[in-house]
Amino acid sequence: MCRKSHGSGFATFATVDAPRFRWRKGEDQALSYASSDSGERRFCRTCGSALPADAGDTVFLPVGNLAGDIEHSLDSHIFIGSKAPWLEVTDGAPQFEAYPPGFDHPPTDLGDRQPQTEGAVGGSCLCGTVRFEFDGPGDRMLNCHCERCRKARSAVHSTQVFVAADRFRWISGAENVETWALPGAKRFAPTFCKTCGSKVARVMPEANLAIIPAGCLDQDPGLRPSAHIFVGSKSPSHTITDDLPQFEEYPTDG
Repeated sequence: MCRKSHGSGFATFATVDAPRFRWRKGEDQALSYASSDSGERRFCRTCGSALPADAGDTVFLPVGNLAGDIEHSLDSHIFIGSKAPWLEVTDGAPQFEAYPPGFDHPPTDLGDRQPQTEGAVGGSCLCGTVRFEFDGPGDRMLNCHCERCRKARSAVHSTQVFVAADRFRWISGAENVETWALPGAKRFAPTFCKTCGSKVARVMPEANLAIIPAGCLDQDPGLRPSAHIFVGSKSPSHTITDDLPQFEEYPTDG
């Protein structure tokens, strides 16, 4: 659920006691999607970024949206039992198959979402309104740490799959996809489901390119991340622990 909502390999949250949290502006721009019987996910109606969520006396903050260092190391990985097949966890934080001890909420099963075409790779939003597929494998997969991607995905970094647009097909819900063009940016435009806020594919026919947030994929895309890019603007709260090549900005091969 977190992967689909954020469009990345995982979501990272920091918690704070509710009395210490306050909105500065824009609370009226928040939309909510009830993702389970016991919880909801909030997102910005304009750009789709995930927003803080209240849970009783605690507020969950998407770390990708935060400015500066929260000065707290990662406590744990949860729901490792359903992690993406392309994600390798390489740090030393404790891992739990589902919830950590002390939580008794049952996990939500989204069901088996298969592509329409045999052999294709499918993807979908959290609510299932938006569905698509492409003839795999993907062409390239990168982890991006730029501030734009972090805020758009509300994650410590994005993971994108790049595929030729002529191999991409919408199955349903294309009319429910919202795209927000960042003012001043030549190419950057977050794309999300208007119902649940999940990050979904952006298709640019003129460039024969589809950029797909890897977290929304329902099957293995047939490739793995090849590098970390824009590590010069990496979140100070995230430590890269794998052996992939790192580039301050764009990769040297373009």
